[in-house]
Amino acid sequence: MIGSRWRRLTCTRQALLVLAHLRCGDTYARLAAGFGVGVATVHRYVTELVDLLARQAPDLTAAVQTATRKAYVVLDGTVIAIDRVGMRARADRPYYSGKHKRHGLNVQVLTDPAGRLIWASRALPGSVHDVKAARRHRLVHALTGYAVPVLADRGYQGAGGTVRVPFRGRDLPAGPAAVNTCHARLRAPGERVAATLKTGRLLRRLRCCPQRGTALVATILTVESATRT
Repeated sequence: MIGSRWRRLTCTRQALLVLAHLRCGDTYARLAAGFGVGVATVHRYVTELVDLLARQAPDLTAAVQTATRKAYVVLDGTVIAIDRVGMRARADRPYYSGKHKRHGLNVQVLTDPAGRLIWASRALPGSVHDVKAARRHRLVHALTGYAVPVLADRGYQGAGGTVRVPFRGRDLPAGPAAVNTCHARLRAPGERVAATLKTGRLLRRLRCCPQRGTALVATILTVESATRT
């Protein structure tokens, strides 16, 4: 952010404006009215700060280094709802998640045993399945290379490496059923990270270009990481 004399708001007020956008999902028009600036000015402030914070988010290499100091990590995927991309079905189809029955963006997240966010991936179209997204981001390769134990749900069946998923099937014998119960208990704090990401109301349903999804997720990751330090 540039603190020049031509700025209508101070750096503190600019940061407050952007946080209101992220946390409360306020529209540019509402923010413009509340802060006494124009809509174009709000757009510029939001774009500048989001891009700045997104660049500070830990990359996968840093996340794996953090993961090596944990007993295990939890891998999970979440779909961030978006509006339809366009009037043509061809443009919309890649973003439609058959599992969630809505258009969205697939984001992969890593958390520690306490449910603290370690890393979030770039956003992929919602039609991409979790195991395919994990492979595309080379998550399994990176975590297996450092022998990091990974707990995941059945959406990662066949991922391989150090990824462990529950046993499949109903009416399981006592042994596998007990393993599944323990697996679910250990994984539960990490699976709540989707709620952590979406404490920013903006991520409950994106109404901007889907291409901005990656920067917004990275910004939330940076903010969450900063609050723990």
